[in-house]
Amino acid sequence: VQLQASGGGLVQAGGSLRLSCAASGDISSMNVVAWYRQAPGKQRDLVAAIGYNNNINYADSVKGRFTISRDNAKNTVYLQMNSLKPEDTAVYYCNAVKGFDSNWGQGTLVTVSS
Repeated sequence: VQLQASGGGLVQAGGSLRLSCAASGDISSMNVVAWYRQAPGKQRDLVAAIGYNNNINYADSVKGRFTISRDNAKNTVYLQMNSLKPEDTAVYYCNAVKGFDSNWGQGTLVTVSS
């Protein structure tokens, strides 16, 4: 499956953005669909994940501020980001896992100014 992430941009601290990850295939068949982020000079970290059974996990740093959701009819996963902080600045990637296959989108840059 191919993934296309979009929705990144420049926003002031306290603002909101919604990222979208459009899949070329049926996301309801994926075991897990997730958002990761990678800040300059740092490793890529999990932000939020949603399983096939709708179990959801968030990184502690985004709990209460970010919400992951999906629209199976549109084969799209969203990441609603509220109360953004400068430390949320990163390239955000979507990932979809099915069995042993792990697919990555191209990333979308989120920059939060103070």
